[in-house]
Amino acid sequence: MSLDLGTPKVLELVLKLKQYPILSQKIRERMRQEIFGRGIITPQDFEKELRNKARESQIREGLRDPLVDEDSHTWTQRLTTIRDDLSDFYFAHNCPPTLLDHIVQEVVNPQMQDEDFVLSFNPELAPWAMLFARGEEYESYEPERKAKVQHHLQEMVVVLTKGMLSDQLDFVGLAREFLTIDDLKEIRHRRIGRGKIGGKAAGMMLAWKIVQRLGAESDPALSECISIPDSYFIGADVFYDFQALNNLVPFMNQKYKSLDEIRADYPKLRQAYIGGDFPEDVKDRLRSLLDEVGNAPIVVRSSSLLEDNFGFSFAGKYDSYFLPSQGTPDGNLTELMHAISAVYASVISPDALAYRRRMGLLDYDERMAVLIQKVVGTRHRGYFLPALAGVAFSRNPFRWNPRIRREDGLVRLVWGLGTRAVERVSNDYPRMIALSHPSLRPEMDARAVSKYSQRFVDVLNLQANTIETLPVSEILSSRYPGAQLLASVNKGDYVQPMLSLLENPDPQSLILTFDNLIARTNFVPLIKFLLKTVERHYQRPVDVEFAVQELSDRSGSRVEISLLQCRPLSFRQEGKPVRIPHNVPEEDRLFSANRLAPQGVVSDVRYIVWVDPAVYDQIQDPAAKMQVARVVGRLNQALQGESFILMGPGRWGSSNLNLGVKVSYADLDHARVLIEVALAHGSHAPEASHGTHFYQDLVEAQIYPLPLYPDDPDTIFNWQFFDTAPNVLGRLVPDCAHYEDYVKVIDVPEATGGRLLEIVMDGDNDEALGYLK
Repeated sequence: MSLDLGTPKVLELVLKLKQYPILSQKIRERMRQEIFGRGIITPQDFEKELRNKARESQIREGLRDPLVDEDSHTWTQRLTTIRDDLSDFYFAHNCPPTLLDHIVQEVVNPQMQDEDFVLSFNPELAPWAMLFARGEEYESYEPERKAKVQHHLQEMVVVLTKGMLSDQLDFVGLAREFLTIDDLKEIRHRRIGRGKIGGKAAGMMLAWKIVQRLGAESDPALSECISIPDSYFIGADVFYDFQALNNLVPFMNQKYKSLDEIRADYPKLRQAYIGGDFPEDVKDRLRSLLDEVGNAPIVVRSSSLLEDNFGFSFAGKYDSYFLPSQGTPDGNLTELMHAISAVYASVISPDALAYRRRMGLLDYDERMAVLIQKVVGTRHRGYFLPALAGVAFSRNPFRWNPRIRREDGLVRLVWGLGTRAVERVSNDYPRMIALSHPSLRPEMDARAVSKYSQRFVDVLNLQANTIETLPVSEILSSRYPGAQLLASVNKGDYVQPMLSLLENPDPQSLILTFDNLIARTNFVPLIKFLLKTVERHYQRPVDVEFAVQELSDRSGSRVEISLLQCRPLSFRQEGKPVRIPHNVPEEDRLFSANRLAPQGVVSDVRYIVWVDPAVYDQIQDPAAKMQVARVVGRLNQALQGESFILMGPGRWGSSNLNLGVKVSYADLDHARVLIEVALAHGSHAPEASHGTHFYQDLVEAQIYPLPLYPDDPDTIFNWQFFDTAPNVLGRLVPDCAHYEDYVKVIDVPEATGGRLLEIVMDGDNDEALGYLK
């Protein structure tokens, strides 16, 4: 590049600077800050060009041996002159003249500038390097001066937040209050590729910053017990790069196909995604990431642009994968890329697309960012697991006793990986903690406490390099760190917390009750503090996922939690009080409930989809039980727009076919009520699904969950109606007519001479009644 200082732009600038013979050096220093901040040239390239031109000028001036013929003072003078010329050239050709006026004003009259702090560029159009440079400068000011530029600083935070985290206005409004330029700089440093880091990652960062800022003011002893794990982010734009590199762009519009077509295509498309290649620069960054974390286990989590936002949680719709990372460097990299590609594949899964369709989000661009975190936990006998994990809700949807205050929240707590806290799993139960009354259990006696406790634990097997599910008794003993806080001893007629480290009970007699954790540590106050602090600023209920690395047996030890994610929570708003009508004729009552009833009224129900638990229990062929779920899914589509309820053996959605109909979100999202029926002689015990991803689906879809116990003498169940009502399955879905022995669809008006079903649910008194009206 030739340095033409005679162009009109440069000449005008030089003439202006000659008016300030003493201050021109300060003015040029500010000019160079703008040049570097705007990304016009890097400081390194500028310095390199400066020295090259200085040497060229020495040769032009006849110096045969520049290093010998010119002393250091003259060399410094030469560099200063050419530095000024280069500054003038780059500034004049790349920056608006008004910017020079602002800079001159800043330098000539700093007192006036302190009063006005005029920003000399538009942050919305400025390069990020410039925003970070100016933002760091402003954040370094002393408090009085910083207050005068706070409005400019907030604008820079907003622009960078919209570019890197989220452009949802509710989120951005909070981010400008709690995120700093340093926070955003650290996120940028840990981001791989371009694009936003997605909802899950953004929600975690924002919630943590809220807690740190406000906790330091209100309760520093609790706030310092909350951290986040080491986290890395794959920008959402890498998703597009991945699709283009692996010829997946033609499948981007699966979302507009019918649900049947989506289901049919998904297995093949998933295989096309998994194992796909990544751009070389992304692979290089992933290698560096693995070098940084060493052989620590990691988890690869979805963090889409729509996920965990202020309105739609996408709870459980996208996949996450735990990686023990105990292989060779190349093997670990292959597994990591495999997991990322599998997360990408879940974008076009039937459940995810059905959810987007239900929520009116099909037309939004769904780019998938990825959150990679070190797994929270410690090694124990060749396994890696957290001491605690769970999900906590700032509003309690599960009120099993009138004393429980919904506004104090709920925790679903497990030992080991948190998968068992957020999903419905077979024949296993987390500890449910009502934060208003933590010691008040849903179970009434020792037998029930034992039955409804956690029996299996999810761990990472470091030797086998896999994730495993093992019986609790295989790992938990009195020698496990913190065992006294986790377990109680089953004494037959009663359950007794472990009282001393000297106790050495049979591992088979240990039950995970977490009683001492609740009674003797800061766990409950800590969770309540976290939930209430974030809820107050989100101005809506929230849920958080968390883990605890380790526990101590020391008396008075405190619990420290790692915040894994935080999202605004859909919560069914309770309207005016509902009361069960008592003047309904007995012959018009179809069913009643006396426990775990939600609050609300569902009127004008026309269809009942009924899977008789006794009949379902007799099905021996697993494929036939799977087909029952598919028939329910077909009915869900056929009855879209109609008012219908689902009734069947509960647990609906269980991964164990023997415990309930294995439906997914896409199989039931149009129903109005989901009723789980438990018979005393069967294996279908309804589970309190409150707090699982499954339950969150029901809340967001405005579906009421209701358990029924027909064998309870204090309840009503009109078997005659369900046994004798005509089955219209074949009329609604003709090609499923051969499943009429297993699935019955009752057209209520047709079966009752024009009447409809009404379901009244009184959550305050745990009562419900379904009757003909």
